[in-house]
Amino acid sequence: MPRNKDTFPLAGLSPQNRQIVHHFRRSGRITQRQAIMDYSIQSLTKRISELRDSGLVVESVPKNHPVTGQRYVEYRSNGIAKR
Repeated sequence: MPRNKDTFPLAGLSPQNRQIVHHFRRSGRITQRQAIMDYSIQSLTKRISELRDSGLVVESVPKNHPVTGQRYVEYRSNGIAKR
């Protein structure tokens, strides 16, 4: 499979950050709950900050749970590096 030149490189990333980038490539979005439940990542905010510092484009989308009204952030990315 040819590699897109804009695909975010995984070399040099921590294992948790690699998991997040793979998750973004599969689904395009992740929440704190998903990070904890699926990957045992306790500090998603810190990992997202590290990925942004590394050049990954990540959008933060504020959301409200439809039943409880609890506020949370959904992070969105397509796994593409900044140009």
